[in-house]
Amino acid sequence: MDTPSPHRPEEPSTSGGDDSTQVVSLYAAQQKIYPRSVQGLFAKWRWGLVFLTQIIFYGLPWLEWGQRQAVLFDLGARRFYIFSIVLYPQDFIYLTGLLVISALSLFLFTAVAGRLWCGYACPQTVYTEIFLWFEHKFEGDRSARMRLDAAPFGLNKFLRKGGKHLAWIAFALWTGFTFVGYFAPIRQLGGDFIAGQVSAWGVFWVLFYSFATYGNAGFMREQVCKYMCPYARFQSAMFDRDTLIVTYDEERGEPRGARSKKADLSTLNLGACVDCSLCVQVCPTGIDIRKGLQYECIGCGACADVCDTVMDKMGYARGLVKYSTQNAMVNKWDAKQTWRRVMRPRVLVYTAILWIIIIAVFASLLMRKPFKVDIVRDRATLARIVSGGNIENVYRLQFMNAAETALDFKLSVEGIQGLQVVTDDAIKVPATESRWVTVRLQMPYDAAAPGTHEIHFNIHSSDAQGQDVGQLSEKSMFLVPR
Repeated sequence: MDTPSPHRPEEPSTSGGDDSTQVVSLYAAQQKIYPRSVQGLFAKWRWGLVFLTQIIFYGLPWLEWGQRQAVLFDLGARRFYIFSIVLYPQDFIYLTGLLVISALSLFLFTAVAGRLWCGYACPQTVYTEIFLWFEHKFEGDRSARMRLDAAPFGLNKFLRKGGKHLAWIAFALWTGFTFVGYFAPIRQLGGDFIAGQVSAWGVFWVLFYSFATYGNAGFMREQVCKYMCPYARFQSAMFDRDTLIVTYDEERGEPRGARSKKADLSTLNLGACVDCSLCVQVCPTGIDIRKGLQYECIGCGACADVCDTVMDKMGYARGLVKYSTQNAMVNKWDAKQTWRRVMRPRVLVYTAILWIIIIAVFASLLMRKPFKVDIVRDRATLARIVSGGNIENVYRLQFMNAAETALDFKLSVEGIQGLQVVTDDAIKVPATESRWVTVRLQMPYDAAAPGTHEIHFNIHSSDAQGQDVGQLSEKSMFLVPR
């Protein structure tokens, strides 16, 4: 049975003759987990999400939108392209909104049905499933893999192990290349690799993410879920007795024991559990669900699938291991009563807050202007008197065009009588580009008292056809020296 071995006991030290000194092992040795392949409803859902997530992940960087990559987070140019949306670092608020939506979604899904994310869509789970598939193809199912590992090293073992690792490495390299392709144009990146002209940083990040995929999915596997992932530690704060979890019907299953298909359970005084241990063998984290809810459980439902298969073979009713709630098991609720309690006030509040934030973020995105202007005072020249007796302040304006077409900007200023723009007030910015422009403002010497005065830059934008795109007003200060 693939369950973690117990902690090693304390052993007295034999060195130095001091009988009071003891050596304590701080490492709990663990046996390797060999998950058995399983078929069933939840396995189909799991593989369906594997295909869906990977089609999106590997295919999205290759999509084109106009003349550019559809999804590209160009850190060098400090622009993020998401289909028709172009975001600048000044749009960081949208990233904050996305993180809040992700966190609330996680809280909601956990309150409803436990670790759904971990069991079906987490990259660690997804890539572990893929790497296990490669392992199954090269080494066979659980028993064959165990025999191969126990066998002495030979040609057969070398070919099977070597082929598996070559497949793992190739898949990990493609994964690392794809991930970097979200931050650098993937077609250009691929061409640079083929031509041998890729930068050292490009090679480093591809190898870094490839190694992370290879190590996490190929070797660490359940250790990441059990010891490294913080979600396993604080999930209990989001669980309650009405959360759907993978549960074992102890009242129906106990006492467990082996028997023939034709045996009379009432005569043998046995429950429905035949003690086959298949639920342990299919578990990717190696736990026994019959011991109750454990933090290592990722809620994948593999044990429920294999248990249903055994119940079918024995001619018993399904559902000895199933998704249910603690209250439903105790009170023997049917599905309708269970779901009525699942949709409790806590879940409804999470849902309402989540939808409000989603609507607010997307409404803000839809109503945002396709350009931004940042105003920075020239620190080298705060204020000065120029020829003609005028007072001049110098500013630097950054025009950021988030539209897919070039924009023309017309600049004006107000706030002080006689204040005017003395530099070129017409600025052209190419599509999805930004441009810094130095702007000088002048006013008559006696138009305002000494000190700082609030002024407003008014920016009017239009496209190449002269159609109005929008207007913007940005506040700044004009300094009048004493």
